[in-house]
Amino acid sequence: MPNQSAQRAGQEWTIVPLRDAEDEESCARIMASSEPWITLGRDHAKSLAIVRATPQDAFVVLDDAGAVAGFVLILMNGAFTGYIRSIGVRADLRSRGVGEALMTFAESHIFRRSPNVFLCVSDFNARARAFYERLGYIVVGELPDYVAAGHSEWIMRKSRGPLDGYVSIEGR
Repeated sequence: MPNQSAQRAGQEWTIVPLRDAEDEESCARIMASSEPWITLGRDHAKSLAIVRATPQDAFVVLDDAGAVAGFVLILMNGAFTGYIRSIGVRADLRSRGVGEALMTFAESHIFRRSPNVFLCVSDFNARARAFYERLGYIVVGELPDYVAAGHSEWIMRKSRGPLDGYVSIEGR
């Protein structure tokens, strides 16, 4: 897949497929050092295992120096085709459009094959939920005690319509 770029407020972000073990480490560091993963008990080793899991489509957004500024992990197989498994942005670049660029990219990637984008957001992560709602996602269900005891995951969905009759751009 060729490099893709997304723009917001004059800033261009380059998004590429995850390149190597160094990128994997960068993504794991972002996860292990920020919410919701801290509360969910995702240390560096667990975060790295999630980043390395297959099959999934893994992409990174690069800063001006070519370092990982953020990432998105997407599952395109299973019951919820088009599931954004994880998304994260480096702490020093939050609220600068990186997350929105990654979401726009992920949606485009998913909508080529499926009319639905799914994600989960932890019940204690109100800021993330508000972000997803601003992007047009709606809560479609709750999974109590799914990832961590005492916490729910809210299933959110953005849809272009039902699976029945959807024609994939990729012909799948």
